[in-house]
Amino acid sequence: MKKKKRPVGKILMILTVIFFYLPIIFVIVFSFNSSKSLTRFESFSLTWYEKLFSSRSMMESLYTTIIVAVVATFVSTIAGTIAAIGLSKSKRVVHDLVLQLNDFPIMNPEIVTAISLMIFFITLGVERGLVTMMLAHIAFCIPYVILSVMPKIRSLDPNLADAAMDLGCTPWQALTKVMVPQIMPGIISGALIAFTMSFDDFVISYFVTGRGVKNLSIMVYTMSKRVNPSINAVSTLVVALITIVLLIINIVPVIKEKRLLKSERSSK
Repeated sequence: MKKKKRPVGKILMILTVIFFYLPIIFVIVFSFNSSKSLTRFESFSLTWYEKLFSSRSMMESLYTTIIVAVVATFVSTIAGTIAAIGLSKSKRVVHDLVLQLNDFPIMNPEIVTAISLMIFFITLGVERGLVTMMLAHIAFCIPYVILSVMPKIRSLDPNLADAAMDLGCTPWQALTKVMVPQIMPGIISGALIAFTMSFDDFVISYFVTGRGVKNLSIMVYTMSKRVNPSINAVSTLVVALITIVLLIINIVPVIKEKRLLKSERSSK
């Protein structure tokens, strides 16, 4: 007799999806609420978005968040990719030791990392502000980039760069024209993780900033101390921005692949 399939797994999956996405949908819906109530929807309105964009402090925090996230993503992606390629050519002992050290900041509680960085900047006499926030974000983003790029490097032929140089490539050409295109999915994945981690970081940003420099996470934290529906508008914009980035990263490779197939068919 055939055993009846029980839809327990499907039910759990549906409940998990509801658990994760229902609060996000709730925030998006109530960001268009005309009243200050966070539990009762009265009518559709863009009031809180108008107040959000007319707030100078909110716009400054949004500008700071984007600048820090873009700089941290750019620098950490380059540094992490170079570090991962260098580790692939290192001795086994050095490779394993550095990877273990790389895992430590990821497993370390954020509050410990935040306090450590704060004490580090104070000890060096560095005035906390935008620069220290950028440096801190770059520091905690690099390990994630290395972890994303390393699996792609392991899947490559270890003699690929040597073969490219034997065929006439310079070391720089072998790196940029041979190795990097092969590991590009890992680089993009690491950059996306770095951008997301930097964009919504609060704990580390809160401890390493100063001189009135605030990102969106710190601004939302200060707003949460009182009932302010603008929090819903801010959260909706953050969700929209991250969704757009995800769509671009997933759609662009598909478009490129279709164009490549069309060019191949037309050339035949």
